[in-house]
Amino acid sequence: MPRVSLLLCCLVGLVAFAGADSAEADVSLPKVLASHMVVQRDLPVHVWGSATPAEAVSVSFRGETRETKTNDLGQWSVYLTPGSAGGPFTLTVKGANTLTLEDVLVGDVWIAGGQSNMEFEMRKASTAAADLPKAANPRIRLMIVDKAFSDYPRTDLTGSSWTASTPESAKEFSAVAWYFAREIEQREHVPVGVIDSTWGGTVAEAWTRLSALGEDAALAPVFSARGHMTDREATAQLEDKVRANLINEARAQGKPEPQFPWHPSLVMWGPSMLYNAMIAPLTPFPIRGVIWYQGESNSALERNPLYERIFRTLIEDWRRQWQIGDFPFLYVQLANFKSGPAEEYHQIREAQRRTLALRNTAMAVTIDIGNPNDVHPTDKLTVGQRLSLAARAITYGEVIEYSGPLFRQVTPEGNQLRVWFDHASGLQAKGGDLTGFEVAGMDGQFAPAQATIDGNTIVLTSATVPAPVSARYGWANSPECHLYNTAGLPASPFTSMK
Repeated sequence: MPRVSLLLCCLVGLVAFAGADSAEADVSLPKVLASHMVVQRDLPVHVWGSATPAEAVSVSFRGETRETKTNDLGQWSVYLTPGSAGGPFTLTVKGANTLTLEDVLVGDVWIAGGQSNMEFEMRKASTAAADLPKAANPRIRLMIVDKAFSDYPRTDLTGSSWTASTPESAKEFSAVAWYFAREIEQREHVPVGVIDSTWGGTVAEAWTRLSALGEDAALAPVFSARGHMTDREATAQLEDKVRANLINEARAQGKPEPQFPWHPSLVMWGPSMLYNAMIAPLTPFPIRGVIWYQGESNSALERNPLYERIFRTLIEDWRRQWQIGDFPFLYVQLANFKSGPAEEYHQIREAQRRTLALRNTAMAVTIDIGNPNDVHPTDKLTVGQRLSLAARAITYGEVIEYSGPLFRQVTPEGNQLRVWFDHASGLQAKGGDLTGFEVAGMDGQFAPAQATIDGNTIVLTSATVPAPVSARYGWANSPECHLYNTAGLPASPFTSMK
């Protein structure tokens, strides 16, 4: 047989085999849709998946059945009527085969995102010994997204599963997210599902969609930084091997291990790489909101000037991709930590404070509960509680104070400045003198200031700055801060200088 004819026969055979295989393709669901999940109350219940092209698929849930057919790519999607909190229910999907999801609850779903302080497991928390044995709660459901990366947005996660909260399942779950869920479930009396999608040591741009970053010309340095990182990757890998050998030698000789700068991998710092694999597959799944704890990896001198713009882009674009409106985005301001001179945590805190200009956002200030000597403070209970205060006020409509004092404006009064705050009822110095305030004149040179509480404002004076025009507070990596409101919530560090 001529070679061309033989090739054609082989191709026809392969096509026929592929067609036969697809004709027997089972209806399937993405990993986020599984037994023990929580689906979002009061929003249409979205169920989607794949099957053979043109296959009839039906979905039944809470006494309602919807039918559809797959498109030419074998994709299908249905929306069922919104409902109130409750369960457990069974969700059934029928095509050529039948899938049955058991123990499905309807309640509120939250995404927990960020880097290591959100990833920080319950077993490591300072309160774990007291709380893990009591972690069994069938109304709290947990899902940990497997770490993964991708050059393009994926339609499914690489791995994950839903489980009820138990001492065993909570042990490896985000401590901040678990405490947040416990507070919400206890106070709102609805099932709560939390999806833990985190990766320690990562930058915000890795969690942001590539097109969203590229649409803002001011974010061009993100791509330039990526280029520099890739340019030196071969050398960096060689350096890592040399360092590993030096560490092994030190261990063998019983000597202290040498310390070297951390070298992040290309994939975990690549713009959009983590969004594509760990967030994009979740966007068809309706949620109540997001809790976020990240920023440490963006604190380097060359990176922090762009953080506010990247963070705003991330929030706004996640909301666009979920297509359920401006859902609550609640985040943690960086805690106090004695980082090195090449990092500026105060710049990240200021960027986070300014991001509150976006609607339906709130910030949990943690300047008083960090560990100056450890970037991973173990008090995650307070962090979760402060995030839950914000959720209770912004999301659930409780009339409660949920924020510490937030800088509003500064006004001159002769040789002194008056600082005005929001959330300032009952200003007080707690745990020490009212330190950490500075003022500057037109030259922009800051000097320590004497601070006096006057009602819901602070009056600042300085013998060395006779005509102050700017003020700032807590402007250091690990400042000593003692300003609180009557709710016992700490004031956010700030600068009035643009």
